[in-house]
Amino acid sequence: MPVEFISAISPSPALGMGAAFDAGYARRYAHALDDGGFDYTLVAYHSSSVDAAHLAHFVVNHTERIKPMLAHRPGVTFPTHAARTFATLDQISKGRLAIHIISGGSDEEQRREGDYLSKGERYERSDEYIQILRRAWSSETPFSHTGPYYTFEGFQSAVRPYQETIPVSVGGSSEDAYRVGGQQGDIFGLWGEPLAETKQQIEAVNKYADAAGRPRPRIWVSFRPIVAATDELAWEKAYATLGKVQAAAASTGAALTGDGARPANVGSQRLLDVAAKGELHDRALWTPLVTATNAAGSSTALVGSPETVAAALLDYVDIGCELLSIRGYDPLNDAIDYARYVLPIVRQELARRALR
Repeated sequence: MPVEFISAISPSPALGMGAAFDAGYARRYAHALDDGGFDYTLVAYHSSSVDAAHLAHFVVNHTERIKPMLAHRPGVTFPTHAARTFATLDQISKGRLAIHIISGGSDEEQRREGDYLSKGERYERSDEYIQILRRAWSSETPFSHTGPYYTFEGFQSAVRPYQETIPVSVGGSSEDAYRVGGQQGDIFGLWGEPLAETKQQIEAVNKYADAAGRPRPRIWVSFRPIVAATDELAWEKAYATLGKVQAAAASTGAALTGDGARPANVGSQRLLDVAAKGELHDRALWTPLVTATNAAGSSTALVGSPETVAAALLDYVDIGCELLSIRGYDPLNDAIDYARYVLPIVRQELARRALR
């Protein structure tokens, strides 16, 4: 399959998980991604944020081609209801939907919505949840289910996906994540680590897929590129961005950096370990923003000119990454710049390679 690009829709120019919905801004953002040639846009999930399913619906109603990657948290919605919601949205979008299952790395965040399972149990629940979704989308007769987390009788959905089935993404950096992603995922999401560490994680996921006798998931890797006309200008911009993030952390405290304790989720721990080994890795992977945010989500940057950043992204393609997620700290303007200057270089090089 072709290499594809992912961005992340912002519902408001205000940063932060609880940012309000600004319809005009969200519409401009969706148009910029659609017109700019992005293939997917992540629609993120958080307990205090704009409802992700409604935002995904907004995106498909204001675009022609971009596909929402709808983040979804099992445990909040019963899987049979979720299956109908997703199938309906897939029909509305004429097959543009993908689902990103979030098992949850923070006990504190999960408990805000009444989820008191352990992390291991949450991944087990995700495994069961995905199986139910797929059966609900495909079963032509009523079916019942009895499992560790869900039990129901005689369910059948009258609404089917527009696609043959809706692609399901799983993400994480723990052994549980690799297992569920390898056994159940069509896509597996990783945060941007150095090439060697990323390759190790891909191998861990593929091991479980191979053991299950199923196709290996497509690999999705995520970065926060900082791009300018030249490498020198990009580094000036990088340090200016770092200064702004550090200033925001100092003024808001826990809002950006938590209480300073080491994060509970393995993905953030891994990013902090990478940052502790050095600021710059491989061609252009820069880590100080990881430390400044206490690894609060995807936070490694690729720094350089469009040519340098494109070359760095191609390095990840070369180790097996097919979905490249790039979003910036100035989300809308950065997305416009990536579309103008980075995506064409990557695609031209891939086209050139295809002719060899």
